[in-house]
Amino acid sequence: MRKIMSILAAGILTVALTCCGGKDKNENIITTKKAEKTPSAPVAMQDYTQSKDVDWLGNTYTCEIKRSADKSLTMVSDESGQKFVDNSISLTINRADGSTFFNKTFTKASFESHIPADYSRSGILEGLVFDRVDDSSLVFAASVSLPQTDEYIPLIVKVSRMGDVSIARDTQLDTGAQEEEDI
Repeated sequence: MRKIMSILAAGILTVALTCCGGKDKNENIITTKKAEKTPSAPVAMQDYTQSKDVDWLGNTYTCEIKRSADKSLTMVSDESGQKFVDNSISLTINRADGSTFFNKTFTKASFESHIPADYSRSGILEGLVFDRVDDSSLVFAASVSLPQTDEYIPLIVKVSRMGDVSIARDTQLDTGAQEEEDI
């Protein structure tokens, strides 16, 4: 009988401990947060080339634009310290016979007098694209941007029939309303 009582007492004690044991259980999950890693290598935009035939002054000209990440230029950094390679962009305008009418390489320094100081320090030359023919000039749109953001300064680059370059800040919004009025 003693043996049965011992087994019964041990069973009751086991059940009691098991039932009460759940109350002391801590349900907090402790984990570590991985720190965001900043890439150690400087970030560079992909190189590109664009070519477009344009009717201008009664002839066909080919405008070729080449953007290259240029490691010879001063790199810029964002607020987290990430470095970015600036770009150089070459614009070549060829006549129909293949001879070169215009050839110039632009860097951010080409636009210094048209951009704010913070874009001069932290921005990169992002792009240059053909826009339109305007009277006796070819008009291109350019931009200097803060890397990996949607913030940029729009610029207008005009090449005259004499090969002179003028640069201005673009103050017109591209809303499409003007085009609808012209129809």
